[in-house]
Amino acid sequence: MYALIIPASTPFVLLIAVMALSWWEDHILPPPTEPAESPAEAPLTPAAPAQLPELARVDATLTGEVAGR
Repeated sequence: MYALIIPASTPFVLLIAVMALSWWEDHILPPPTEPAESPAEAPLTPAAPAQLPELARVDATLTGEVAGR
């Protein structure tokens, strides 16, 4: 019978913990402050698109040829 006390009481213990944290947040913590307004920033645009390196062809890789020759 006592072996069932812990599993049966676990949801209630978790509920009490959540309610206690909620009360603590409402009564103990200082009230939230308004965040300072961030300055308007220009959208970030790259000057030029990135150039990707050219990949070696699969058939050239299999035959041992070097790309660009």
